[in-house]
Amino acid sequence: MNTHDTTPNSPQRTDRWGRLRRLLREENGSATVELVIAAPLVMLMVTLAFQIAVWAHATHIARAAATTGLAAARVVDATASHGEAAAQRVLDQLGAGPLRASRVALTRGQREVVVRVSGTATNILPGLRLPVRAEAAGPVQRLTASPGTQP
Repeated sequence: MNTHDTTPNSPQRTDRWGRLRRLLREENGSATVELVIAAPLVMLMVTLAFQIAVWAHATHIARAAATTGLAAARVVDATASHGEAAAQRVLDQLGAGPLRASRVALTRGQREVVVRVSGTATNILPGLRLPVRAEAAGPVQRLTASPGTQP
């Protein structure tokens, strides 16, 4: 007689399926498995949220520097170096933490000033490099004579 009978209705085959069903129904240790899977995902999501907040803050600092540089460079007797210095002062005061490798590029023409600030946000997640760019543009202030008066 064969002791390992595996016909569809054999008692051993039914017993194996019954054991498997019991194992699948039991919930012993399921919380541990769920925690092992969920905890790293939750930590990654929280870290990603912090990374996005740092990037947004660095972008705000770059915009503030570009706007300050524009305000300084568009004045009547100002030069491009005045605007670059003003933008760099803002970056030195505010950008030391969240904004890395910042650069200021200023172009001052006869009629318009354009200030571009770029850099990278401080990375919290290794390998993630988020660029930061801001631009401010405006007309150069000019003195004009009032209608009917001599300049």
